[in-house]
Amino acid sequence: MKFKEKYQKQVIPAMKEKFGYKSDLAVPRIVKVVVNTGFNPTNKNEKVQEEIAKDMSSITSQKPVSRKAKKSEAGFKIREGMIIGLVVTLRKQQMYDFLDRLVNIALPRSRDFRGLPEKNIDSKGNFNIGIKEQIIFPEISAESAKNIFGLEIAIVTTADTHEQGREMFKLLGFPIKFNE
Repeated sequence: MKFKEKYQKQVIPAMKEKFGYKSDLAVPRIVKVVVNTGFNPTNKNEKVQEEIAKDMSSITSQKPVSRKAKKSEAGFKIREGMIIGLVVTLRKQQMYDFLDRLVNIALPRSRDFRGLPEKNIDSKGNFNIGIKEQIIFPEISAESAKNIFGLEIAIVTTADTHEQGREMFKLLGFPIKFNE
């Protein structure tokens, strides 16, 4: 079952029953997914940055936006205006497609995967996932990947508390290790 269908047919009724929501619109939902990566700005090789951008666009099926340093930091050899990372914000159908691939295909392919820790859900019900290697996604061929980089995935919700977000992600089928 697709993520959006599962949310509408299973999650909304279960959340309304557990938390006593009066309307379907009051039930917490996923607003956006932000996929983010940073790279070493001292490596001024633009070809490496282009390859990372190409991999990221194939993972998210959307072109990443480059992020520049806001201020100089001598300790990290960063100058103001240097490109230090890439970010993609997914919404609506692309967001649901990405989450479906992440939960059902990519995460189970990662090495020694035993579930995502519950502590990654913050006090507002948002879920942050760190991935060490982008090659867990089926769109990236492990043999042809020249640069291995990590991703940070932030799943932003309308939940008000940790418990609401936790219950929503549990009902959606996220592989979370609960501390019960």
